[in-house]
Amino acid sequence: MIQASAVCRPSAWSCKLGVMRLQLSFSASLLAAACLALCAGASAQAPASSSQNSSSQSPAPQSTAQQTTTASPAYVSIDPLANVRYDNRWDASLGAAYAHIKAGPPPLQQGANLGGLDLSASYWWSKHWAVEGTGRGYLGTSGAAVNDLSINGPFVSEYIFAAGPEWLGPHNKHGAVLAHALVGGAYGDFETDLRGNPPSAIGFFNNQMALAAVIGGHIDLNRTPQLVFRISPDALYTRYGINYGNKATYPYWNFGISVGVEYRFKKKR
Repeated sequence: MIQASAVCRPSAWSCKLGVMRLQLSFSASLLAAACLALCAGASAQAPASSSQNSSSQSPAPQSTAQQTTTASPAYVSIDPLANVRYDNRWDASLGAAYAHIKAGPPPLQQGANLGGLDLSASYWWSKHWAVEGTGRGYLGTSGAAVNDLSINGPFVSEYIFAAGPEWLGPHNKHGAVLAHALVGGAYGDFETDLRGNPPSAIGFFNNQMALAAVIGGHIDLNRTPQLVFRISPDALYTRYGINYGNKATYPYWNFGISVGVEYRFKKKR
């Protein structure tokens, strides 16, 4: 370091003052530079911290896969009747049945409202034609002619067995209309509740087997390809006779209906 005494010979005090001024100005310059450095560092740190805060507050966008996963699932409809084909080989039905009959010839006016079961089956040999067989049993009470035996509302029954062609009419996956014409026999039990008296005492037919026919059809409402809700309205024909009096036969047309279920077996034609 240059000594003050060597440089400032003329005046020792003036030399010392100059050196002190130089040192003070140098120190002030260092202090100003330090302040500027601190201010610059603080200003650079502030934007960085604000960007970090903003990034921490805003959630990261979800990826496309995550958005697809969280989306609501699509509704898929299933048609239970999609496989209805009408190509089965066999079908069978069972229903609760009703029939109205006449238990005797004129002048018996009162009829009998009977209830029972209707069991039917079909064998299909083509798309529209089948052979159908039916067995039906009806039970109930009937009005009787005026008598002095105190017999009122005796019990009667009728059993029909018939077979014939069946035709498949208009149809789609929801349902079908079918027609049939069945011929067979009917057994009428009219004497069971007569207490040993002859049927002529109350104007009834004798117990007998007679000609019968079932003309009508089915209204099918499909529930599945195999299970069907079936309604079967029919006209029931019987030809009973009497073995007393004029020994005549009497043809009657009566109404019958059954409601039940049909099952189509899976074996195809």
